[in-house]
Amino acid sequence: MPTVSVGRDRLFEALGRTYTQEEFEDLCFKFGIELDDVTTEKAIVRKEKHLEEEATQDEEVIYKIEVPANRYDLLCLEGLVQALRIFGGLDPIPTYTVANISSKSMLKMHVKPETSLIRPYVVCAVLRGITFDEARYNSFIDLQDRLHQNICRRRTLVAIGTHDLDTIEGPFTYEALPPSDINFVPLKQVENFRADELMEFYQSDLKLKKFLHIIEKSPVFPVIYDHNRTVLSLPPIINGAHSAITLKTKNVFIECTATDLTKASIVLNTMVTMFSVYCERKFEVEPVEVIYPDGKSRVYPDLLLYHMEVPLSYINGTTGVPLEASEVKSLLNKMQLHAKHSVSGHKECNLIVSVPPTRSDVLHPCDVAEDVAIAYGYNEIPDKKPAFLKPLPLNELSNLIRLEIAMSGYTEVLTWILCSYNENFAMLNRKDDKSTAVIIGNPRSSDFEIVRTSLMPGILKTVKHNKDHPKPIKIYEVGDIAVLDETKDVGAKNRRQLAALYCGPNSGFELIHGLVDRIMEVNGAPFVQAGDNAGYYIERSDEPEFLPGRQAHIIYKGKQIGTFGIVHPEVLNNFDIPDPCSYAQLNIENFL
Repeated sequence: MPTVSVGRDRLFEALGRTYTQEEFEDLCFKFGIELDDVTTEKAIVRKEKHLEEEATQDEEVIYKIEVPANRYDLLCLEGLVQALRIFGGLDPIPTYTVANISSKSMLKMHVKPETSLIRPYVVCAVLRGITFDEARYNSFIDLQDRLHQNICRRRTLVAIGTHDLDTIEGPFTYEALPPSDINFVPLKQVENFRADELMEFYQSDLKLKKFLHIIEKSPVFPVIYDHNRTVLSLPPIINGAHSAITLKTKNVFIECTATDLTKASIVLNTMVTMFSVYCERKFEVEPVEVIYPDGKSRVYPDLLLYHMEVPLSYINGTTGVPLEASEVKSLLNKMQLHAKHSVSGHKECNLIVSVPPTRSDVLHPCDVAEDVAIAYGYNEIPDKKPAFLKPLPLNELSNLIRLEIAMSGYTEVLTWILCSYNENFAMLNRKDDKSTAVIIGNPRSSDFEIVRTSLMPGILKTVKHNKDHPKPIKIYEVGDIAVLDETKDVGAKNRRQLAALYCGPNSGFELIHGLVDRIMEVNGAPFVQAGDNAGYYIERSDEPEFLPGRQAHIIYKGKQIGTFGIVHPEVLNNFDIPDPCSYAQLNIENFL
């Protein structure tokens, strides 16, 4: 979940009133966001530099607000303020318009065919007559950074370029050229660089070096020129210094190059709708015509409303609250959605919901129902269990088994489903046959290299970290393992397992054996003679993690479903456990 940092005083000024921290937390909760932290700029710096200086009273208070990952309109103070004021009934829903200008006077962006080799799409718009101050300017830059980290996927899908339109001249061209053919002065520099030289220059830049991999191995680099062959940007790396925006900028040209056209349109719409509030003509955006190599063209941005028909019965059924159409319309208005109701031929009441360009997260009727629930208040929705909601048989069985083992005096533990390769095999005296384990392709650490094929590593690690606990230690876990299975679409399948362990001054083998008998008994499986499929029996096993001669397979209806025995001393030594242990593991899916 992204976190947006905003100055408290500026936020309250824009909201039109001050709040206590408790009042603002309550407002955030009602709207579906969260006040994550309260700090100051200097406190953040002190924390980063590990300083122990005392705070001063003149430090600006910063609110860190956690917002939903798909609410791109809330990634800046402007969007937060607008949404909260509309939610509180202080402002109407804004109407965004595209300036009505002729095709002849409209700025043009010509796309060259070679861009299809690297980043094929570009969308553009202009904010005319914008007024910046330092706070607005910083918010404008911060929104770009947050979008880059979020929907843009660190610039791999979309890269945003913003330029002072008064320093450049259209029409513009979007091209893809060999790196050695591109020369310009990059942002915050004074020297001219070739594009291939820039790749080396930014290898030491902490911010930009993480984006170099996107294009550095490509034979051509994307580049945007104006009419005078002035470089606007080398996306997705850096803009040119010539067109850098400043506090004095009045007209901003925005271009978004992308590998995903839909996301590029969302990003452009977010940028222009959030900051058109500061334009001379409020909420108006000047369009730009993008002309493709095949001669086709399209005008951006597209700020048209998206209309969706949602049955009132669906909203009431999803939220669990019987609401009238007029109530739903009022609630949706609080969430920036226009709505009007109509009656279908079957006399069913439907709502025609108009979704503005700021709400790209509204894609399905369930999103509309969610907004109704938020505006109504989650705490106001009565608690009840839907009649159709029933637990899965496997989960129901798992819960019954948990209860039974707990009543036998065992404590439940919950361990990671990922473990190290060594823990899953070598430390259990096992060898990998390459046909069982699901291995993580690019693990973040050696502790999470593999999906466990047994619950034993987690159980033994739990005992290791609690070996000073008074004995005996009696623990169990009901959880999933994963094994390879070529018959499945994903190449693997989960298995629900039960594992129990006894650790004490003696092995406790008879106690684990007794627990196995109890589990089989409560599942209606009688103990039978070997070869009889009417119940279960045990037979000698030779598993490497158990002591030879002190272990057995559990056979149920002719199928091996588990093993129990005394854990091998070498395995205990591998996990640094000094006391003897007995362990049992069963596949409980066989009881269904």
